[in-house]
Amino acid sequence: MAAKINPTVRRRRLGAEFRRLRMASGLKSTEVAERLMVSQPKISHLENGNRAISPRDVRDLCAIYGVTDQQVIDSLTEMARESGQRGWWHAYGDLSDSVYIGLETDAASLHTHAPLVVPDLLQSPAYAQAVIGETIPRLTAARAAARLKVRLRRQHRIYDPGCPLRLWVVLDESVLRRVVGSPDVMREQLEHLHALSAEPHITVQVLPYAAGAHPGLSGQFSILRFADAPEAGLVYLERFTSDLYLEKPSDVRHYGVMYDHLQARALTPASSRDFIKDTAETYTDAAIHP
Repeated sequence: MAAKINPTVRRRRLGAEFRRLRMASGLKSTEVAERLMVSQPKISHLENGNRAISPRDVRDLCAIYGVTDQQVIDSLTEMARESGQRGWWHAYGDLSDSVYIGLETDAASLHTHAPLVVPDLLQSPAYAQAVIGETIPRLTAARAAARLKVRLRRQHRIYDPGCPLRLWVVLDESVLRRVVGSPDVMREQLEHLHALSAEPHITVQVLPYAAGAHPGLSGQFSILRFADAPEAGLVYLERFTSDLYLEKPSDVRHYGVMYDHLQARALTPASSRDFIKDTAETYTDAAIHP
């Protein structure tokens, strides 16, 4: 089980637990910072999971919050040790989406609305290479190659025989129509998508142009849920220079309702598979009759 440990998620979980303990104690973050003789931003970073929590931090915080149960202290200390480990993706250098990769690696399920391109986890190698090369300006060949390796490595989550990621995807029809790379690349991608959509843990629905205006017009979003806290969840909004993570229960519920509406407006999974297959054949015709 050690290989499953995700330091990013452990750090966020640990920070959330210490935030809960602080609030239960009635202390403000500024008061905690004063007692520890550290800056208030450090306490905020610890609670938000943006900074690793050391076993010493655990000891000091537990003392301030009046935690005396040794089993609880030992559990928090072990989480702190795990959060200091490095995930597999760190071997590829500094990645702008490393936080998301950590969360995705630990997620039990993922609901994604994709209005522009095929989601990373369902991309064929040639399509992924084209997306990376054509959407990130001034990317060096070496960095592009590293990004491609990371993207393909992330796809292991949906092939994990022991615990595959439960994946729901709603694709806008434009994703199937937009030529990324070439007609040959698109045909291969859609055939790949068609095959994956038959897997029991992967559900793909196409939102056709005929559906008209819908809640997903605001853009791409993903909802991640975790086995140890299925009722909580997290919403991920991808941006070019910085990403957003929404964890308030009200935000997660709001996006959950949006996703339900998208699924209701989209074609059924069976009809979507037929739609994807038919669209793939149009790229075959395009290759024969350019």
